[in-house]
This record gives sequence, C-alpha cells and structure tokens, in this order.
Amino acid sequence: MKVTLVDHGAGNVASVERALQRLGAESLRANSAACIAKADALILPGVGHFGALIRVLDELQLRTPLVEAIGRGVPFLGICLGLQALYESSEEAPDLLGLRLLSGNVRALPATVKLPHMGWNQLQTKRESRLLEGLDESAYFYFAHSYAAIDESTATVATCTHGAAFVAVLEEKNICAVQFHPEKSGEAGARVLQNFLRLAS
Repeated sequence: MKVTLVDHGAGNVASVERALQRLGAESLRANSAACIAKADALILPGVGHFGALIRVLDELQLRTPLVEAIGRGVPFLGICLGLQALYESSEEAPDLLGLRLLSGNVRALPATVKLPHMGWNQLQTKRESRLLEGLDESAYFYFAHSYAAIDESTATVATCTHGAAFVAVLEEKNICAVQFHPEKSGEAGARVLQNFLRLAS
C-alpha cells in the first residue's frame, strides 16, 4: 500500500514524507484529481493559512475528488491545517468554505495567550482512540497554530489547552486528523503515524 500525500505546496509535505520513510512506508505526492481518485490512503498535511490551503485545493480542482475519496471510505489523515480544512469554515478566511465533512467552524485561539501556540503540549484523551493506541497520556506533541476547532463533537478523541480547550485529535469512521505535527513530535508522533498506517492497511 502506498500513502498518497496531497501536495498543495505546504512546507511540511517533505517532512511528512521523510517520517513515513522512516517507518518503512511508501508514499507518493499527488496534486491531480486522477491521483487522488485512485489513492489507497490519503494524508493532507498543512501549515500556514487556511485560505491559502483552500484556494490551492480549488485551483488544482482537488476538492471534489478528495471529498469523494473520503466518502468512499479511503483512510484519511489530516495534519494541522489538514484537520481544520475538514470543517465548514474558518475565522482565518471567513469568505471561503472548508471541505464541510465535519460540522462547525475553526476559530482563533484567545488573544490572552501567546500566539501562535508553538511548541510541546499534552493531550487530554476523551475516549478510546485507535490513532493514539499505545501512547501514554503523559506524551508530548508539537503544535504550531493560532486557529483551532474549539467545539468538541462525537468525532473528538482528544483535546489540548492553550488559552482554551481545542480539538487535538479526531476520528470518525475512516477520517482521522490531528492538530499537532506528528512528523515533528518524535517517538510519540511516529507512533501516531504508525497507527494510521496500520488502520489504513
């Protein structure tokens, strides 16, 4: 099985690629509808601005094939902006629609704390998680963001707190997503990627 990385120009595509290689996983980059349509498993990495991500997905005409692939049950992992893109919209670019696979909106973290939320933080697990299997609750993960999904839902499996509690990990059927960067989170992040590969196989 090859993992298809949705290549929309994000700076962390290469680092996710290297993290997968270290786990012995084959991956390929895709920026065409045809590649996404035949993917066995999909990862949507992302850093930067919500609007930039959504605009590139639309310019490359990747929105529909991505939504259709996820709808067919293709295993999917969203990373950072890749999690935020699943929602209806974001305050970071209120004129643009997200992928609308999850209800709710992404909002700015409180201005009462230092932004962006950058560095290591811990999770508060809400329910059993396949993605976090084998990880201790004391594990730390690397975050870099100023916006987040604040409202918890049935898809939420873990939250994190920086000024406010926000969705850090979600799972719903074949959809998995994390607000942190597993590719930059050492052994704990590698375990998350390994768990996703196992789920996708």
